[in-house]
Amino acid sequence: MVLGEGHQRFIQTMMIRGIVNEQEAKTLHQHCCEVHKEHYVADKLEEFIQVVNSKLEALNMQIRTRASEDNGMTCYALVNTANNELTRMSSDYADNELELFRRTMDLIMSSDDSTASSTDILNMADSLQTRKLTKSAAECLLKRMVSDNWLVEKQGDYSLSTRCVMDMEPYIRTMYDEEQVKVCAVCHCLAFKYQICANPLCTVKIHNPCAEKYFKKKAVQRCPGCSELWPNKVRAECRQSLSQRQR
Repeated sequence: MVLGEGHQRFIQTMMIRGIVNEQEAKTLHQHCCEVHKEHYVADKLEEFIQVVNSKLEALNMQIRTRASEDNGMTCYALVNTANNELTRMSSDYADNELELFRRTMDLIMSSDDSTASSTDILNMADSLQTRKLTKSAAECLLKRMVSDNWLVEKQGDYSLSTRCVMDMEPYIRTMYDEEQVKVCAVCHCLAFKYQICANPLCTVKIHNPCAEKYFKKKAVQRCPGCSELWPNKVRAECRQSLSQRQR
């Protein structure tokens, strides 16, 4: 497979942006081909990315796809395939910044709703083992990590972004125990935003977009694990998820 200048531009852009949605990936594909006067076929994005990935393999990198937990939209992210701890971030962040990020992940992974409050995160800044961060420096770091698509902030609470989940999955599965690592029963990917079975003895969890697809054609909504009737709120949440994707 020959790596053209269009492929190289695509890689450079992905290294800067980290993650794009499906429409953005298609637009970028077209732009890269047209700028470098290379053959462009609209429905050949996956083949184009296969060529890119064949060259990225030696660099322990790969462009992968996954549906967003929020709205089910397909996302394309440049991820690190090495198992080194937080490898992708090590060149962009100082040791104490990475330590605060690790500890933020610990809070998120141990919480019931997969979030960490800004107050709890900032309270850790002056007790870092590497080097303390001031509150203002920690606040700037959180904003930067949101801008870099590693974290998502909503009303003062932080959660892991789609990019982070895709890139850090091996690290998450290695560093945290089974009770902390939740998996969607439908797509089998890591789950941080999900619905749960009504049966308190059942551990099944399903992403909202996955629930939409799974229950769409079923007259009776039953848990795929224990066959308990699934909560009625599914229909409303599925419609909300579909509405978000259509915007």
